[in-house]
Formats: sequence, C-alpha cells, structure tokens
Amino acid sequence: MNERNLMNKAADNIRILAASMVEKAKSGHPGGAMGGADFINVLFSEFLIYDPENPTWSGRDRFYLDPGHMSPMLYSALCLQGKFTLEELSQFRQWGSPTPGHPERDINRGIENTSGPLGQGHTFAAGAAVAEKFLEARLGKEVMQHKIYAYISDGGIEEEISQGTGRLAGILGLNNLIMFYDSNDIQLSTECSAVMDEDTAAKYEAWGWNVMTINGNDVDEIRKALTAAQNEKHRPTLIIGKTVMGKGALKEDGTSYEHSIKTHGAPLGGEAYVNTIKHLGGDPENPFQIFPEVKDLYAKRAEELKKIVAERYAIEKKWAEENPDKAALKDEWFSGNAPKVDWSAVVQKEGAATRAASAACLSVLAEQVPNMICASADLSNSDKTDGFLKKTTSLAKDDFTGAFFQVGVSELTMACMCIGMYLHGGVIPACGTFFVFSDYMKPAVRMAALMEVPIKFIWTHDAFRVGEDGPTHEPVEQEAQIRLMEKLKNHHGKDSVRVFRPADADETTICWAMAMENMETPTALIFSRQNIAKLPSGNDYEQARKGAYVVAGSDENYDIILLADGSEVSTLVAGAELLRKDGIKIRIVSVPSEGLFRSQSKEYQESVLPKGSKIFGMTAGLPVTLEGLVGANGRVFGMQSFGFSAPYKVLDEKLGYTAENVYKQVKIFMEE
Repeated sequence: MNERNLMNKAADNIRILAASMVEKAKSGHPGGAMGGADFINVLFSEFLIYDPENPTWSGRDRFYLDPGHMSPMLYSALCLQGKFTLEELSQFRQWGSPTPGHPERDINRGIENTSGPLGQGHTFAAGAAVAEKFLEARLGKEVMQHKIYAYISDGGIEEEISQGTGRLAGILGLNNLIMFYDSNDIQLSTECSAVMDEDTAAKYEAWGWNVMTINGNDVDEIRKALTAAQNEKHRPTLIIGKTVMGKGALKEDGTSYEHSIKTHGAPLGGEAYVNTIKHLGGDPENPFQIFPEVKDLYAKRAEELKKIVAERYAIEKKWAEENPDKAALKDEWFSGNAPKVDWSAVVQKEGAATRAASAACLSVLAEQVPNMICASADLSNSDKTDGFLKKTTSLAKDDFTGAFFQVGVSELTMACMCIGMYLHGGVIPACGTFFVFSDYMKPAVRMAALMEVPIKFIWTHDAFRVGEDGPTHEPVEQEAQIRLMEKLKNHHGKDSVRVFRPADADETTICWAMAMENMETPTALIFSRQNIAKLPSGNDYEQARKGAYVVAGSDENYDIILLADGSEVSTLVAGAELLRKDGIKIRIVSVPSEGLFRSQSKEYQESVLPKGSKIFGMTAGLPVTLEGLVGANGRVFGMQSFGFSAPYKVLDEKLGYTAENVYKQVKIFMEE
C-alpha cells in the first residue's frame, strides 16, 4: 500500500470509529467528524509533537478542539495514539464513560480543554499561544519552542468571540498559533450560505493572519499547509480546509450521503450506517477495530516521537544545567502550586475604595509573582488593574517581556484567552472589567469552573453606586447570579467558583491572599467604586478566611445580628450606632464569601449565626443574595429595581442605604 493510500485508510478508520460511536450511542454528530478525519490524521500522525510516556511534558505541542460536538473525531484519533481503548470508544456518551458527548479536559488522555460552547476552544488556544510567548521571553526558546494547534468549525467562525480572538492573535503576531478551519458549509439546521456570506480569508488577512485555502480532505495539501504554517515567523496561520460533511457516507440505497445536513447531528442509522461502514472498509458487525496497517502507522510515529522528544529533553537538560535559576522557576511555575507572596508588603489606605485596595494588592503581585499576567478590557485605569500595569509593561508583538494584557473592549475573549493561558501551564492569569459586564463573561466563567481553572476574575463598580452612569452600568442582579454558581460543586466536591466581596481595604488584602492561594477553582473578586469606611477598630481580618465572621459586638448578649458583605457592612456599622442609643445590642457579621463560610464546620457557622437569632441583612443586590444566610425568619433589605442615574450619595439616600434607614428597618423588623 502506497503512502497516500495508507493515510487515506487511516482517515477512513477514524471515520468508521466516529460513525460507529454515534450509532451505538444513538446520539451525536458523525458528519463533521467524518469530514475532519483527514486533517486530524495528518496532524496526529506526522506533525504533533508530544511525549507518549509523559503526557504532561511542558514542551509538548497543544491541540485545542473548538467544536466539541466533533468529539468522536478526537476520541478516535487519540485511540490510534493509544490514549483510549476501543471499548471506551464504544461507551461514547454513557454514564461513567471517559468519552462524554463533548470532551472534558484530561491531559493524560491528550485532551487539553473542555469544549462545547462554540468559539471558546480556539480562544483558549490563542491564550495558550500568548502564554508560550510570555514564557519564552522569560525562560528561553530552548524550552518553549512548541506549537499551538486549534480546530474550528463554521459555527465557531460565526460566534462573535471569533472576532476578538482573530483581532488579538493578529495584532500580537502569534506565529506559534496554527488553526484549521473545517469549512464544510453545513450547519445543524441550515447550509452556511443561508446565514453567512463573507470572505473569511480576507477577514483574517485583514487581522494580520497568514491564510491558506486548501482541499481539507487531501493529504498532500494538508501536509503542505501545515509545513508552511510551522515555518511562518510573524503571523498566526489560518488553514481554511474545504471539507465534505459526512465524507464517505452512503444512504440506504447506496448513493452518496455526503454534504447532507442530516449527517450533522444524528446517527446515520440502519442501512445507511451499514453501507457507509462497508464503503469505508470496515465491518458493520464489528466496527470497533483498528486496521493493522493503521496501527503500524501510529506505532511508527510513536517511535519517531521517542527520538524527537529525546532530542528536546537533551536540549532542556543542557539549558537547565546552564540556567539553574530559570530551571527552578520553570519547575515552580508548572507545578500548579500557589505562589509565595509577602502580603505584609501591601500598604492599604484607610477608607479607600476596595478597587483601590485591589490596586495596592496587584502592585505587590506584579513585583512578587513573575509568572502572573493581568488583563483588562480597556478599563485598567478604572478597574484599577493599572496597579499591576504600573509595575510592568503591556504585551506586544515581538515583545512579550511585559505582563499586562490590553485586550480592548472584548470581555468574553479576554476571559477565554486568560483561561487558555492557564490551560497551557506555567502562567497565573487575572482579568478585570466592571461587574455589570460580567454578563458578557458568564459562559467563560462556567467553562473555567468546569475545568477547575484558578483564574482570578476582577470585577469593580460593584453596585448602583456607579452613580451617574445610570442603570445600564449599575449591577443589581449580578451578585445573585455569581453566588448561584458559588453554590454548585465541581467534580471534586469543591465550590465551582469562590466569590469574595470585601467590606473594606484591609479585608480586600485577605480576599486577594485567598484568591492567590486558591489553585483549584476560579475566584471572583468584587470591588467597590466608592470609598468605604474602615471596619471597627480591633477587627481580626484573618477571620475573613472563614468566609463570614463577627466584626463588631461579639461579646454582647445581642438582640439582633446585622449581616452584609461589601460596602453595606459599613452602612450597618453606622446604623448600629443609632440602634445602640436605643439600648439595642447588635452583632455585626461580614460575609465576604458565603461559599467559604458554608464549607466551615457546623460549630463555627453556629457560633457566628446561632440558630434562632434574629438576623437583618442588607445588600445592594437582590435580596435573594442573602436570604439563605438570614434564614426563614430573617429580613433582607435589598434592591427591588434597576438603578438610576444620579450621584451615588443621592442614590444611597433615595434607595435607603443609610444609617438612618438601617435604624428604621431594624426597628420595624424587631417590633413585628
């Protein structure tokens, strides 16, 4: 069998396995997987560099799948590499199977990212490419010389996030990023021509990409394009592969089933499936097989990789001997451990806005955590991530020595690229914007939670006190939304997202410390625009590490507990002074993180909020934000509408966020 025929047979083997997985599961997407089989086969059998014995090797090439519904293609190709068994493929989409409907991150099996929502996967890849450039600038080409491959579909190209990704990858000159666009012109319910009439090649060329258009089912053209992409020195590469949806598929009558919308999102079914498997050279009665010559092809590649990897390891060993300090840094950065930070270096200004307090923390982090990248969606001087920027420079084409990522107005792209930086390894990412714009980022927050990526989300301007900007910029429901995610558990039983909304500048330092120590889940840090009075003197801020703690009145035989997070705690403190004049004894509790508080022992929770206590909560968000803490007999004063445009002190007065109204509301509550 000549070389070209062998490569085609290997691609057909992938098609057989992919179609059979969907058929057995009676669910899935065979058409795209069958069309993309040629590219994935060429990439995996000839170009992708990885260590078969050490899947977490930091110097490996990375492959990021964007259209997660094409998981049968990925699983099948990884099976040829030996990462999955045929039995595991046959259990596609079943309970407890390692082959779920959309791939879930598992580096040991060759899956670099969880993919599902279209557009995010290739954005993760762009972020990984930034991380590789960033690390190369600090460690050297010897240990950072790999490529980042991405695979995108028509749907991913259509998703709005692709614009931000294309723009940023182009302007940064990410020549280490190579993306294959599976352009088969078919979508789930329509042909692409019904919704998309643009020159994709021209669009990416305008963004500064190297663009090639090829027959995406032709081995020689794929090979030639990948070779050219690897040799590109200045630009990211887009390979537009014109592929055939359902390539090799036949109908019940034996005629071609190719180019059919029906193959996109459903099993081929019945005789169509049988005819297809026979046509591709498989056995419909026993389809889960690897052809002997295909097994040999991938075994040969494994032997080639041993030599390639051995050469890379030798280079890395020599580099480590000549650069012991850098080698130590590299090992630490890729360890996944939390960085060591001297928080005593943080100097907070009493009464500062918590966004300014965050800036003080970021300034220290910029100096002490050399593998941290901070990003902002065109708001660095307002979300105060410029505290980090002032100690470094921005990332730029041909200069990745800085550590600040100016993204422009593109919140979802920013979040996904920062996630991709972490997925690559060696980098700790953080990104900032206004809290109200977290709505743009929620799909990325969710994916970060699913993948347990410890990204730090910095959200400022946390309430209606944004003021004159008006209701479009005043978050009211956003805290309730993110607190809902805080209640979800991940696969390891931990909070899917850790959320902090500190009550003053010093509590901000503790919250940032906990965020940097959290290397297991995403962290959301929610900060105020306006200044906030310092909590009562003598407060033990270290207690904030328990999620909720008593900040005043702990020794009193209290009549009522006042409870809040963020800005509202100081409002309760002021209201308590008025209540005490009436002889009412008060305990005040700050709850920067309900999720963390819920993870404490029942004894501790009971010591802070004893059962049977009368509890009054105040929130600048929806009342539901605190209802789980005050209990069925408690009362929460919160927002009942969107905000208004006015100076924030006027809004405090009009909306009832004053000491006087705390006094009034508590008196009413206690007299009921």
